[in-house]
Amino acid sequence: MDDSARILIVDDSPHLRQAASRVMELAGHRVLQAANGSEALRIARENAPDLILLDINMPEMTGYEVCERLKADGRLKEIPVIFVSALPETLDKVKAFAVGGVDYITKPFHFEEVQVRVATHLKLRHLQIELEKHNRHLQDLVRAQVKEISDSQMATIFALAKLAESRDKETGKHLERVQTFCRLLAGQLGQQPKYAASITPAYLDNILHASPLHDIGKVGIPDAILLKPGKLTQEESRLMRQHPTIGAQTLEAVRAHYPRNAFINMGIAIARSHHEHWDGSGYPDGLTGEDIPLCARIIGVADSYDSSRSERVYKEAQPHNRSRGSILKGSGTRFDPTVVEAFRQLDEQFEQAWEELQD
Repeated sequence: MDDSARILIVDDSPHLRQAASRVMELAGHRVLQAANGSEALRIARENAPDLILLDINMPEMTGYEVCERLKADGRLKEIPVIFVSALPETLDKVKAFAVGGVDYITKPFHFEEVQVRVATHLKLRHLQIELEKHNRHLQDLVRAQVKEISDSQMATIFALAKLAESRDKETGKHLERVQTFCRLLAGQLGQQPKYAASITPAYLDNILHASPLHDIGKVGIPDAILLKPGKLTQEESRLMRQHPTIGAQTLEAVRAHYPRNAFINMGIAIARSHHEHWDGSGYPDGLTGEDIPLCARIIGVADSYDSSRSERVYKEAQPHNRSRGSILKGSGTRFDPTVVEAFRQLDEQFEQAWEELQD
């Protein structure tokens, strides 16, 4: 610790300022002087001191007012303020501590007393600064550790989703593209007053990482149905439509252990409801309108666009304009009109993202 500190002495008496300055300089400190409150505040803002010795009875602005203004300034509020005053009453001392002072010295004072009290409060301030640095370092370490754990968990979940998807050799970068589309749509919707409060940075992060779980239930669908090149029979179609329920039930087993985990809850909503339609014609629950979770309405558009653009064993890939037209046509029937409008505004970004993430 450097024993030299910058001390601001504030007193309307030139004699007392000089006397206090000599005491501080003899102790090895650098001294700044102010004859009134306004000058003290200006000096403090221009060259923040390590400690302030502050008189109370001064013209224009009392020491109490100066201290209050210091404490109201985020850059100066932690500077220790020692009041030095001829006011002997207990109430005066109580008020000094109430406005933020750390100590109170009564005039006339002993030089040795001033030196000792200043040294004590400088040491306390130094220890406080070191403790704050240590706490910030610990917080940084904790944040880094939490991020590492979170990143590894998200990577594991994404890997499991990719593993489930790998049964279909034609899906390629489907999950990565859907993630990108969901992030674009959610970000666009978050700019609207209606969704500004609900689509937070945490929501954007959750939908990015939860979107790959939308088809996780397909692990329970036989290959003969999942990879069939032709049209599904009525019974095969019924079995295929069970994948949202299978996926949701799988994730609900996880939620039993982490019931308040927002990521898991969103994953369940996405897995179960991404095939619901705005007009109620979807599955598995026949939900309508805003009864369909917002995240599922978002992924419904994202997944549909990517599926339309992609080649599958049972269909050819469609160009951007045709896929775009299909989304716009489904507004109000298959898709949430608000999400479709966000898609329309992001038209070119969707096409660019798809081109950049081709299989």
